[in-house]
Amino acid sequence: MGAELKRIPDGETGVRDNWVVWQLPKIQAHPDLETVPPPSPEYGPSERVQPKPGVDAASIDFGPLGYADAALESWQVFQQLRAEGTIPAHTRFQVSLPTPIAVVGAFVAGPQGELERRYEAQLLSELAVILDGVPAEDLAVQWDTAVEFAIFEGVFPSWFGADYPTQLEEVGERLVRLGAAVPESVELGYHLCYGDFGHRHFVEPADTGRLAAVANRIVTGLGRRVDWVHMPVPRSRTDADYFKPLADLDLPADTDLYLGLVHATDGRDGGLRRIEAARTAIAEFGIATECGMGRRPAEQIPGLFDLHAELAEALA
Repeated sequence: MGAELKRIPDGETGVRDNWVVWQLPKIQAHPDLETVPPPSPEYGPSERVQPKPGVDAASIDFGPLGYADAALESWQVFQQLRAEGTIPAHTRFQVSLPTPIAVVGAFVAGPQGELERRYEAQLLSELAVILDGVPAEDLAVQWDTAVEFAIFEGVFPSWFGADYPTQLEEVGERLVRLGAAVPESVELGYHLCYGDFGHRHFVEPADTGRLAAVANRIVTGLGRRVDWVHMPVPRSRTDADYFKPLADLDLPADTDLYLGLVHATDGRDGGLRRIEAARTAIAEFGIATECGMGRRPAEQIPGLFDLHAELAEALA
């Protein structure tokens, strides 16, 4: 892909091979937290934590989460590959971080509000370490936003509003705050997601309405540039109705929209049908897989690259 690559993440390697699931054993091991079963079977691992009896949630320090260590270790590899010419000189190193709602919504029984604040404080401190360790002109930060949509859809309980308009405002406020923590000189993006645990969504989105609403809330609330937004497109959605809300998307000219309409299972023909359906609502967009390329066998990746290239030609 060479010169076409604007940025490269390190993927979900080693213990990080299933997005935030690796955070569960970390917080389970915290001396002030205990593991409890969820009130009912849920999407993903069915265990949650809460403060042990007598422990004030406001006093909990989550300690190292592992994101800063992983990023700085990967940055060393990135620099070596760039020095060898394997990675082009202009390509940025992308660090993808989950929003605090991801971990708290999926793995915390309560009190979720206070533990979200404590987790966010630690995550932002790790972001600061990354910002200190990687030059701004070489760095891109992506906020992975998924459990928020599970809360919108009623799959996970909400601790910040019982109705969708209130939840949307609360989520927007958080995403703006996270984006504002990234300096202007660092590229910033948001991956909006309906989940990919076991290659299935929390629920199938009815359309792009809630995705577009969150994207609009981010770009209108932030005082800095958003370089890209990514949205999923289910394999079955080759109809114009799914994409219709994108007509109300109000992204600035310098914000790239990527639609996750590339699916290995139906290849070029399926991708072309989704491209044509998307064009009924929005003229310009890039393409991607629905939820990155993680959790797929390595031997499938070259074919996915080839499929992207074929569909990109169709966009030209």
